[in-house]
Amino acid sequence: MTFDGFDLSGKVAVVTGAAQGIGKALAIGLAQAGATVAVTDRPDMDSRMCDVQAQIESTGGIARTYHLDVTATRCISSVFERIATDLGHLDILVNNAGTGIACAAIDVTEEEWDRILDLNLKGQFFCAQAAARLMATQGGGRIINVASTHALIALPDGAPYIASKGGVASLTRSLALEWIRLGINVNAIAPGPVETEYKREVDVRLGRTPESIRLDMERRVPLARRLDPAELVGGVIYLASPSAAAVVGHMLVVDGGQIIH
Repeated sequence: MTFDGFDLSGKVAVVTGAAQGIGKALAIGLAQAGATVAVTDRPDMDSRMCDVQAQIESTGGIARTYHLDVTATRCISSVFERIATDLGHLDILVNNAGTGIACAAIDVTEEEWDRILDLNLKGQFFCAQAAARLMATQGGGRIINVASTHALIALPDGAPYIASKGGVASLTRSLALEWIRLGINVNAIAPGPVETEYKREVDVRLGRTPESIRLDMERRVPLARRLDPAELVGGVIYLASPSAAAVVGHMLVVDGGQIIH
């Protein structure tokens, strides 16, 4: 007897910001769990999106790529409709696209504030809305928003990012309450510090050394290191799977113990 509660075979999943980092790992992981994956990201990330598709297909998975800039809100619905038409339906949305900032709050400009909130919060809402409209016509689906431990704890020099992720956490609960009656489960995952291309760029810009990063992680995270993006895959598969049918409006923290420290 086998347990297939985490099997996503026959499901179609959309992952935003899937060309690199966390989104890439989640797209590959969902495909390994059996889902057909729509790999989406900005047009300038096209070659990286194609690389993700190739990785999925090299192990027998099915993937398609679609250009989607989540800050271009007027285009979101048409992209989701095209995905549903091409792939037959839409069952899972992983709302991952986002970015950060390393800037003292007193120096943040209005343009920087708008850039972070438009991408991290406004973009997530309108992607969720577009997905929900399609899911409602087919009897339901799963939406998984990527929040952050910074929805729960604060650090210096990231006020717009922290505000946006706090918004994602609250948005998740609100949408879950409204849409469960449509058969749509809305939940979130809250990663702790994750080793990504963006994080490495910030390290270089701020002059962080491997030793300083190691000491910082030992001080702040019981696991004493940054997470690998692949370590988030299991949580997302769970929330997308039949096993999480009764999980509604939850934010699953995957953080190496950061918030209990």
